[in-house]
Amino acid sequence: MTSTVIVEPPATLGLLSNAAVAAHLGRGIQSGDEVPPRAALQKTATALPVSARWQTEPFRELVDEAMRRFHDRRTAADAWLAPRLHATLRMSRSEAAQGELWNFIALLVAPDYVVWRHRGKSIAQASRFSGPHYTQAFARLWWAAELFRNGEDYRPAEAACQVQEIFNSTMRLDVIDHRPTAVAIVRLLERMRDEQTPRLGDHLHALSAAINIAGSTLVFEALAPDSGPDPEGTEAWISSAESAAQVPWDRLPDGPDDGYVAEASIQALLPLFQRLQKDANVRVRKKKEDDDA
Repeated sequence: MTSTVIVEPPATLGLLSNAAVAAHLGRGIQSGDEVPPRAALQKTATALPVSARWQTEPFRELVDEAMRRFHDRRTAADAWLAPRLHATLRMSRSEAAQGELWNFIALLVAPDYVVWRHRGKSIAQASRFSGPHYTQAFARLWWAAELFRNGEDYRPAEAACQVQEIFNSTMRLDVIDHRPTAVAIVRLLERMRDEQTPRLGDHLHALSAAINIAGSTLVFEALAPDSGPDPEGTEAWISSAESAAQVPWDRLPDGPDDGYVAEASIQALLPLFQRLQKDANVRVRKKKEDDDA
């Protein structure tokens, strides 16, 4: 289902407080029957500086294409959109941690996408408009691309986003900021998929829980050292937004050239994660509706 309401976004992104969202978000907007009150919301919003990276047009074109391509298979849009959204919204982690930015996008730039992607039998939950980074409709995609990419290579992020349990459990792990852990989880996920493991989401949920119990970031850092991303590479990627072309739709874009995870560190974790997977208690869970996926 694509919303029939017409959305005319402002030209530039901004910040919108949680209080403003709470004051104006109702069931009509959550169901797609009403358009958010643009004038009232913009009155309370804070504009971002004039910059190519804060323009709404490239973002809006991207979500329109996602809805067109995946009109009959909404969850499949995540893997396509996440790396392209990340490469379009070039920003630092501290900037992306601002929930007010994602509030603005969800209410003033693409509320119809939120409804299209996350509406279940009646409405899209409020947390899809304004919520944690692993739940909010657009923050979850940006952060998935950020956490699971390997340097400028978005292929691990694309693979991760093909399994909804990545958002539902894996992205909530404290240790997921450790890059070798993130890449090793995707390697194991791809192996399970190649082996045609049934109920892949249930296995990933069990593995994520086991990893969370097994160690902390310090423990995994000791096993698999990571120097972290190169900040100069990230800064150069952000700066190049002023002259960057629109992201490609039929191939993956390039992410920040901020260094790859050492293969030795990934290989150091894989045997441990395989043992955790083997011993994990896999429970068959009820399949979630798209609004909770």
